[in-house]
Amino acid sequence: MNYGKALGKKDHKQSPLIFGEVLFDCFNDGRKNLGGAPFNVAWNLQAFGMSPLLISRVGNDDLGRRIREEMRSWDMDTDCLQVDPSSPTGTVRIDLTNGEPRFTILPNQAYDNIAPLKINQKHERPFLYHGTLALRNDGSRNTFSYLKHIYQCPVFLDVNLRTPWWDTDDVITLIEDATWLKLNEAELNLLFPGKVNMEERCRQLLDRFQLDTVFITLGAKGSLALNRDKILSVTTPQENIAIMDTVGAGDAFSSVLLLGLMHGWPLPTSLQRSQEFASAVIGQRGAITHDKNFYKTFSDRWNLR
Repeated sequence: MNYGKALGKKDHKQSPLIFGEVLFDCFNDGRKNLGGAPFNVAWNLQAFGMSPLLISRVGNDDLGRRIREEMRSWDMDTDCLQVDPSSPTGTVRIDLTNGEPRFTILPNQAYDNIAPLKINQKHERPFLYHGTLALRNDGSRNTFSYLKHIYQCPVFLDVNLRTPWWDTDDVITLIEDATWLKLNEAELNLLFPGKVNMEERCRQLLDRFQLDTVFITLGAKGSLALNRDKILSVTTPQENIAIMDTVGAGDAFSSVLLLGLMHGWPLPTSLQRSQEFASAVIGQRGAITHDKNFYKTFSDRWNLR
């Protein structure tokens, strides 16, 4: 089976829906970087020519205004970036230890209150991407359920478990509605502990939830994917990769998986390119970059149009 078959078409000019948090990652050295998994994915897809529609919410504050300005400077659509009159723009404190991030996520942020919105429903959407963090509260969760009901498009679930803001039963409910599931090895062990090998565990997930494809990122060990035709694909990163920090590596990986879906790439190709891009991202500070040449290098290599 072709990796992109589940989309039904390969019109990469369609605008995918990206739902969830946009926030600032606040590092212990004083840096404040734009972040949030859905935002990072939307930023990367914009750079690769996808024109995603980010559905999120910021506060009526300086950080919220900065986010809107940054999006406009990147030619991103801000029509669905809501402004919350009382809750602040999201922030996350990140402490880096040996390059690995530890997150402290605050409650009651603007992205918890994403409200129902009017979107032009005449446009078919190739997929709806989301994580788990922004669905921790009823407000955003209800809006997300409404979007799924309205569009009935395939769903890409990018699990991002952040203690204490997740519940096993809630995540499993989200997986039941997903078409594609991506999670890291630690998240797999937390949600579905087991002693069988990784391929068999992916097979169990495919069968249990009727998924199209399961993607597992394995950190320094690479990644693997198994699709509904039980075709296994495995990648390993190059040796001696320079690591600045790993924040945003998983989001970079997801971005190229989605790009592969839009362009109809075979599964091994998409997995390899996702690994390649994520490896480049960890060589820079922050999850995203304003350097368009950084993205152009990959666009040219992958013959993106």
